[in-house]
Amino acid sequence: MNYIITALVYIILISVLLFVSSWKLFKKMGYKPYMALVPVKNYQIILKETKHPTWWAFLIYFPVVGTIMMIVFHLFLMRKFGKTSFVDKLLTVLLGYLYLAKVNYFSNPEVVIDEEEEEEQKKETFLGSVTFAVVFATLIHTLVIQPFGIPTGSMERTLLVGDFLFVNKWSYGFRLPMRPIAIPFLQGTIYDAGQKGNPKDDPKSYVEAIKLPYYRIFQFNTPQRYDIVVFNYPQDSVHVATDRKDPYVKRCVGIPGDVIEFRAGRLFVNNAPEKILGDEQQQHRFIVKSNSQLDIQQLYKAYGFLPVVEEQTNSGFQYGFQGLTDQTAKEIKELPGVTEIKEEIEEKGAGAVRFKLNADKTAYTKNIDTVNSIYPINKPWNQDWYGPLRIPKKGDVVKLDQESLPQYRWIISEYEHNKLENKGGKIYINGQETNQYTIKQNYYMMIGDNRDASLDARYFGVVPEENIVGRPMFTWLSVEGLFSDASSTYQAPGKRVRWDRMFKATNTGEANKTSYWWVAVLILVLFFGWDFFANMFKKKKEED
Repeated sequence: MNYIITALVYIILISVLLFVSSWKLFKKMGYKPYMALVPVKNYQIILKETKHPTWWAFLIYFPVVGTIMMIVFHLFLMRKFGKTSFVDKLLTVLLGYLYLAKVNYFSNPEVVIDEEEEEEQKKETFLGSVTFAVVFATLIHTLVIQPFGIPTGSMERTLLVGDFLFVNKWSYGFRLPMRPIAIPFLQGTIYDAGQKGNPKDDPKSYVEAIKLPYYRIFQFNTPQRYDIVVFNYPQDSVHVATDRKDPYVKRCVGIPGDVIEFRAGRLFVNNAPEKILGDEQQQHRFIVKSNSQLDIQQLYKAYGFLPVVEEQTNSGFQYGFQGLTDQTAKEIKELPGVTEIKEEIEEKGAGAVRFKLNADKTAYTKNIDTVNSIYPINKPWNQDWYGPLRIPKKGDVVKLDQESLPQYRWIISEYEHNKLENKGGKIYINGQETNQYTIKQNYYMMIGDNRDASLDARYFGVVPEENIVGRPMFTWLSVEGLFSDASSTYQAPGKRVRWDRMFKATNTGEANKTSYWWVAVLILVLFFGWDFFANMFKKKKEED
């Protein structure tokens, strides 16, 4: 209901602004001035008078694309009154309603004759085509599917580094955009200043001040256990807007009400071993000792993405493989020269550890992670010995004390937007002392398949329902070697397209999925072939 009210306020606001800034212009076009105040109809009049389809008026009320269309419609209106110079167009784009008001109140504009308007319209045919190509793509990006790239190995080998996915934004109900005024195709920032500045100072791609509350429509399904899910990173400190936080992809291993636990690196859900799907390639960190040097480049060719650090020892060589499947580890164990291979499991009760490559890239340094500490921060857990942890469910009434507060602090204050205070050993929510709290939304546990090389819910905590974006549908492009890996002394040998992964579905659970890249190529050939022959036929007909 809050979303609908906010949207109605937005519709009324832009109609009032158009009326205030252009009622005289409507009168000169032969309409009653109050027509500039009527939603939809006001912009339909502008489109009708400038000879454009009137149904375009509805596009102004769509998030993101509405901003583009508003600018385009204002340019149409100014052109109707002869304001066609570069300066006029620039001021219309930059000042919007203010420039319309200047023309409306401080000049005496007249409607240009049709011949002049038609000639100007011919000049803008190409620009109009480009604009609507952008608008159409933005509509698809905002309302239907969103492209998503895999730059890291947290889901190897289920999803490979260099995979590009299309994400279905309707899988779990469509989350209505929360920042409607934004630059198309950009997630959070216009550009990244990198190490030169504070990421919080990077220019935002959206207007933070204009925001809508969280609301989801047509929610016929929710994330299921073992689904691969795309979501917005919950603890993004750069972006306040939920739908503008960085997108992550992980496997949902726990749904609301589940109890999850890691025992020696293996996951248990509700006290039972997790279910391993056919297409899940789970990985763990292994240490390999060898009396001769391994051919890592050859291993890359055999296994693909394979982050590894090589160290020379008194007895030969030691390799720290960031992530191997059990089957890959078994095959490496059989290589000539390999004397020992074992999975590296953190000691129970030890603090959370993240492996970082040292400056000369010769060894990993095991450091207690103070940036992404284990969740919750007061537990003696790590990535291999974690839990048991119950995932909060909507309607749960949880006990609050100094022991349980770290688990629920972020949920209460950030995800469910309450004022939380912990003073003198007492807990206050919105100014009221309390020892319990009722959870307002569902939460999920998102874990990477590359279990020892994944920044996931064991570190940033449970993921709120409002952060869920959707499910990956299929891989539309896959390029090996596209992203470098700072955690490895070896890199992929060159770049190559993985044709066998293109247009292959995800989230099916099947071990062997068919690639349909040839279907996409056929569609493109037919499309461009039809366009070529249609133009050739049209040209021949004109010559006859």
